Amino acid sequence: MKSSLSILLVLFLLFAVSCNQDDITLPKTITLDEKSTELIEAENEFGLELFQKIYAGEEAADNIMVSPLSVSLALAMTYNGANGETQKAMEETLKVYGLSPDEINESYASLVAALKSLDPKVILEIANAIYYREGFPVEQDFVSTNQNYYDAEVEALNFSSPQAVNIINDWVADKTHDKIDKILDNISGDHVMFLLNAIYFKGIWQSEFDEDYTEDLPFYLENGSTAQVPTMQKTESLPYYSNNVFRAVKLAYGAGNYNMFVFLPQEENSLEDIVDELSVDTWKSWMESFTDTVNIDLKLPRLKYKYEITLNEVLADMGMGVAFGDGADFTGINKGGGLKIDYVKHKTFIEVNEKGTEAAAVTVVAIGYTSVGPQNMQFNVNRPFLYAITEKDTDAILFMGTVKNPESEE
Repeated sequence: MKSSLSILLVLFLLFAVSCNQDDITLPKTITLDEKSTELIEAENEFGLELFQKIYAGEEAADNIMVSPLSVSLALAMTYNGANGETQKAMEETLKVYGLSPDEINESYASLVAALKSLDPKVILEIANAIYYREGFPVEQDFVSTNQNYYDAEVEALNFSSPQAVNIINDWVADKTHDKIDKILDNISGDHVMFLLNAIYFKGIWQSEFDEDYTEDLPFYLENGSTAQVPTMQKTESLPYYSNNVFRAVKLAYGAGNYNMFVFLPQEENSLEDIVDELSVDTWKSWMESFTDTVNIDLKLPRLKYKYEITLNEVLADMGMGVAFGDGADFTGINKGGGLKIDYVKHKTFIEVNEKGTEAAAVTVVAIGYTSVGPQNMQFNVNRPFLYAITEKDTDAILFMGTVKNPESEE
């Protein structure tokens, strides 16, 4: 059963409007270059398609929630290790075709830096990390790129130790302020790397709800039944928009850089009708239509829930299937090859109450060996050979010999 509030977080508008920099009560302006603007359009296109496909496959879920930014950041770090057809497939899935790898990385760095510095009344924290199996050779270009552009923490761990799972899950809990306490259940012998993104958001309403007005009111479910749910209430002049599919209001956090948009289906329509309309063009049109400010008696249910999904099928359906199979090419991570994405797991949390909204998201990309395994060079010492024993600092040869018959003791 899906509520009309299921898509609240994915429908955040992460764009600013004009501002006075000297007055923190007014929103700031983000000024991005052409390539960063292209990346935002790609990010939105990816996010809207991702949400549509998740929604279509989650018939049994009461509420769903995704962070397209978290998923795309984790995949963008992974993309830096992809080559060949795998790289092309990831570009198509992330909608960043036409941008070079450098432009993609630079644009993500610019976008994240801008988002994190917008509003002193809103907490937005974005963190990235890469943990890899101790002793597993990782290409230095891959490491340095993700450190430089994504500020990724990179650490080698003993994946055979039970503590490895705890270390990674503790990172997740710390970066989400304990709203998501773990992302890994175990580490298999095939896993060589985990790439993680975590996002934490806490915004105070520009105009808070009065708790005294919150009361249990009926909420009508899709199956025809009714639930009594705690519902916040206030009267406020709000940006409003309606069309033949939905009615919508815009609620601001802090200085107004971050907003929540609530889309309510028209009486003759369903939530699915709204989701079906999602596209880059319609989204732009909707956002440009919130021009009228109307006095509104608003009733909004409190929310608090978690959501989890493994994204392999969704991402494969979006064109990234090659990255999950034996034909994957992640030689940018390790030149020996034989690596694929084992899974992409996504977890989210949201709480909406009278004071504001707290939300978190974590995405992990698990890299493991293909069934073929790494393509190691074969070196079979099966005929007479020479050997030497030396001292490393002086190159002094301590012993040298030849072997014609390993079983002979003479």
